[in-house]
Amino acid sequence: MQSLILSKEQLQEMTAYVNSHAPLESCGLLAGRDSQVQKIFFVQNQAQSPVRYVMDPIEQLQAFEWIESNGMDLLGIFHSHPTGPETVSPTDIAEAAYAVTYVILARVDGEWRANGFWIESGLVREVALQVT
Repeated sequence: MQSLILSKEQLQEMTAYVNSHAPLESCGLLAGRDSQVQKIFFVQNQAQSPVRYVMDPIEQLQAFEWIESNGMDLLGIFHSHPTGPETVSPTDIAEAAYAVTYVILARVDGEWRANGFWIESGLVREVALQVT
């Protein structure tokens, strides 16, 4: 995937969600078609950690079932880095299990910033986030 398309409102929703859970990491799924996000799933972080996330498996499964039954694709997984960095961590790389865009929302100088990444076979490349 070369880019991921989000509306300004979707990015604001994600930012509000991660901000409300800081200083803990928070996470979720992005569904849609043709690189265009159409639905955000906010998933509880079972790890309840400021440096790690583990998606609640029941909520994740329910989201996957909804995505499939509505003819959409899993386009992305997002999570926060409340204290940075703005890039993927070694843990993110090691645990990347899906061929999707990984969106990191990091708080830098008090402001949330979103960046997209493709992680495959231990390699990382940036994915453009297009906010419309």
